[in-house]
Amino acid sequence: MTEVYIIAEAGQNHNGEMHLAKQLIDMAAMPIFDKYNDTQLRGVNAIKFTKRDLTEELTKKAAEKIYDSPNAFGKTYGEHRKKLELDYEQHTELFHYAKSKNLDFIETLTSPKTLKLLETVDVKYIKVASRDLTNIPLLSEIAKTGKPVILSTGMGGIPEIDEALETITRYHENIIILHCLSQYPAEYKNLNLRSIQYLKERYPFKIGYSDHSIGIVAPAVAVALGAEFIEKHITLSHSLKGSDHKGALEPEGLWRMTRDIRNMEKALGIMKKEVNPEVEKFRIKLERSLCTNRKIRIGERIEESDLIMLSPGGGMRWHDRDEILGKKAVVEIDEFSLIKKEMFE
Repeated sequence: MTEVYIIAEAGQNHNGEMHLAKQLIDMAAMPIFDKYNDTQLRGVNAIKFTKRDLTEELTKKAAEKIYDSPNAFGKTYGEHRKKLELDYEQHTELFHYAKSKNLDFIETLTSPKTLKLLETVDVKYIKVASRDLTNIPLLSEIAKTGKPVILSTGMGGIPEIDEALETITRYHENIIILHCLSQYPAEYKNLNLRSIQYLKERYPFKIGYSDHSIGIVAPAVAVALGAEFIEKHITLSHSLKGSDHKGALEPEGLWRMTRDIRNMEKALGIMKKEVNPEVEKFRIKLERSLCTNRKIRIGERIEESDLIMLSPGGGMRWHDRDEILGKKAVVEIDEFSLIKKEMFE
């Protein structure tokens, strides 16, 4: 059984506040107990944050543009982005806090300067956001570090993916490709989850799914389709200010999604169809056996019209009827009784 790697994406849902960022880590580290099956399950594997360097983020015009939005944290878009940014020391502190909670630490690094973070933070993976799938200079710098790369594909098709892979594989092949839809929130009609199977057939890399849809059903379905990595945004509350909170999972949602994925891992099984030993007691109780539909006296011959299938199971099956048809009964058989071969000559 392959364990799915679950990434709780904090992103910038900390709203620029360290106490919120640590609470998101606590949320990701919560134990996952399936109260319905009385089972302790493996929890989330990793927490992911995003580091930007604002000197490599926006044009001057974009930075100075008035940001008139209920989710704005500043008058201009540049001021808004600055308010949401945690510095390198804070990301380092979050790394150590996450490790103390037994979580892997992943960072989306958005420009070459942000690779400075790797001097103090030992990330498990570097995430490439969908918007940077075609940012070849960034992909080259990330690949040179030798760190495993998670490549999100929400804004690209096969040509863009192939070019990104060509760039990264010049340095290494430790790559995970995430199917994704960069629509916020993503509509179900656009998810095209069968892309997961297509990507698995096309590329020799592990394939996962980054979900932006509302709810928890899509990640579980993605696992059933072969996704080995699942990424989902988390938030402490949908009511918090910011555009990424409404489509993210609150603690109850994260618990439910993780529970369902872990149970799906068990449920997938193997490419084989057979009777599970756990079914036997139910089969005996519920399956049907050959019975009489009338009283059969000694010496009477039994015909197919005398037969009926009734529970419980464990007796003769319909395909066994030829062993008794036309034979004389050697004992009296009550109506609606199980038939046994020894009842006939």
